[in-house]
Amino acid sequence: MRALLFALSLLLLMPGTAGAERSQDFGDFVVHFNAFSTTLLSPDVTSAYDIQRSPYQGLLNVAVQKKVMQTTGEPVVADVSGTITNLMGQTQAVKPREIRESTAIYYIQSFRITNEETLDFDLQVRPQGAAEPLSVRFKQQFFVD
Repeated sequence: MRALLFALSLLLLMPGTAGAERSQDFGDFVVHFNAFSTTLLSPDVTSAYDIQRSPYQGLLNVAVQKKVMQTTGEPVVADVSGTITNLMGQTQAVKPREIRESTAIYYIQSFRITNEETLDFDLQVRPQGAAEPLSVRFKQQFFVD
């Protein structure tokens, strides 16, 4: 099970790629998010987590951490929802599934991509203990090999 934690952590740390980490600070919480082609994951990881590995398949990855002094933060359970919209206005609902490994908590969802497609991600993230949902918006362009 540590394979996914390792693979997703690695993707979070890859600067200058489609899998590069993005994060947004909301005071008590930090939301980490990225989207990338599933071909960046090994066949073992995609098989273990029932993810279709294809150049035409993307994966959304969201993780929430509560800030804790003198630490890198504490993973938090969250309700994640939203939409993915292409430039033609076609929208797909986002309701990712939760993955727990050791002390890590991730939310992942796959989605279809085409070459040179730009997608708008509009996410509402409500960490456990938060009064209001946190709004995360980003765009990502995908290139199919």
